[in-house]
Amino acid sequence: MNAKQIELVQSSWQDVPYTLEETATRFYTKLFELDPALKRLFRGDMKEQGRKSMAMLSFIVGSLGRMEEIVPALRSLGTRHAGYGVRDEHYGTVGAALLTTLQTALGAGFTEEVRSAWVAALETLAGTMQEAAKAEA
Repeated sequence: MNAKQIELVQSSWQDVPYTLEETATRFYTKLFELDPALKRLFRGDMKEQGRKSMAMLSFIVGSLGRMEEIVPALRSLGTRHAGYGVRDEHYGTVGAALLTTLQTALGAGFTEEVRSAWVAALETLAGTMQEAAKAEA
């Protein structure tokens, strides 16, 4: 990711007009719409899951300019997610659900340039998590 992409991801995340809880609800609704089988991977309280997911996403987005600082956390997430049954193809579904959530939230502000920046971020994040999962397998 380049500096412009990082800035676009960070500023667009700040522009999401929903609370983190509402963003999480919209994200998980879209995720389970895209792949209902993923519901089986979530056994706990979905409100709490949403809070944790959005807090982690906010932390990661805020730290994109310091990737070396967040790689250990991403690797740990990747290993844990593999233990929950997350497979490589699920990362694409999660990315699609997040992109749709952002597009809905940002409307005209979700330009092609912003979308491309988010795709680059998601590819970077997912790639790091997937590498860690494979290393542990």
